[in-house]
Amino acid sequence: MKTKPNPHSIGIVSLGCAKNLVDTEILMKQLEASHFRLILDPGDNDLLDTAIINTCGFILDAKQESIDTILQFVEAKKTGRLKNLFVMGCLSQRYKEELLKEIPEVDEFYGVSDLKQIIERVGGEFRSNLIGERYLTTPSHYAYLKIAEGCDRSCSFCSIPAIRGNHVSKPMEQVISEAESLIRQGVKEINVISQDTTYYGVDLYKKRKLPELLSKLASLPGLEWLRLHYTYPDGFPLELLDVLNNHTNICRYIDIPLQHISSRILKSMKRGMNEDETRRLVHSIRSAVPGVAIRTTFIVGYPGETEKEFEELKEFVRTSRFERMGVFMYSHEEDTAAFTYTDDIPAGVKQARLDELMEIQEGISFELNQARIGQLVKIIIDRKEGEYFIGRTAIDSPEVDNEVLIRAGKDDLVIGNFYTVQIISADQFDLHGKIHE
Repeated sequence: MKTKPNPHSIGIVSLGCAKNLVDTEILMKQLEASHFRLILDPGDNDLLDTAIINTCGFILDAKQESIDTILQFVEAKKTGRLKNLFVMGCLSQRYKEELLKEIPEVDEFYGVSDLKQIIERVGGEFRSNLIGERYLTTPSHYAYLKIAEGCDRSCSFCSIPAIRGNHVSKPMEQVISEAESLIRQGVKEINVISQDTTYYGVDLYKKRKLPELLSKLASLPGLEWLRLHYTYPDGFPLELLDVLNNHTNICRYIDIPLQHISSRILKSMKRGMNEDETRRLVHSIRSAVPGVAIRTTFIVGYPGETEKEFEELKEFVRTSRFERMGVFMYSHEEDTAAFTYTDDIPAGVKQARLDELMEIQEGISFELNQARIGQLVKIIIDRKEGEYFIGRTAIDSPEVDNEVLIRAGKDDLVIGNFYTVQIISADQFDLHGKIHE
């Protein structure tokens, strides 16, 4: 006799960025309150009444991952392992009509603001008293805190404003309340996120309020690490740097996507800054905050990017020696200003440029890591894999940055606890350490 799916089981898949993950966690908290059995990232052997996929629709690779995931669950539906399939998030917000035609097996597509409709559609009850509460899917010691939705920028390559709408800041008291709730749940490390964190407060308070918000968050009892993501170069509030210096629990880490260094490319990208202003900002950050780690990203293969402009970018990376860096190939996206340009850089050239830039960064990262050998550093333990405990330093964000590997000994370490470690060896992206007695 064939086993039927549990009528109260819901499988959840969250794709894309940390901002998407927060949306998923809010949904899961509501579903939990309606007594559903939740399975995060269900496997082939899970029998489900319903699956909900929170999709990403930002760039081509992310869209393809979302489509592939949807199709996997369509197959599960065909074989009887799944009854209902719902898709939400950026991809379905952006391409709902096309998806309805191409994948009719999906029972319903929802946008980025349809939380209440989704909950009611699966037979749950939306509870307004749970607004701000989340079902944490990260390890219990760290979490992401989203301080705003949407974006008022008009970067030529970015479709987020078309998907998520204009920038809307959360009231400061709500952000503080959410942080306090996370700390009560055992969270020791909070990573502040939004599409543009440095714009926080302009809509509500008529001025940038991120420095004040960070100061208040850093003052909350029980918060050991506070890390800042997704700052925007144009209009970067330099008083924020004083806040980093004034609070020991704010990580000396600034995530600031610069995207390029060529003034012509930056102007075409509508980034609001030129080469000189970008260099001055990097210099100001480094001068004001001793030991700061800058994480940045760049785009290669933007329409019209010449070999000379790419060489300028390579030289900028060499001389700036960023502690953390990522590179993306330009993705030609509908509903963006750059979509009207000719996507004239061949895919092979884009890939080669990405590889070249990352090769330079690997060398820089190796040298910076080698310089840490012998140092004592504070780390937090995230997990255990095989014979190693895996941790991070204060200048490493979860999942995207370097890790510290510690061979398990006679004394087990506790996941979520802080330890002082001596670095004994290093490679390009990982450090190896031993517990300092």
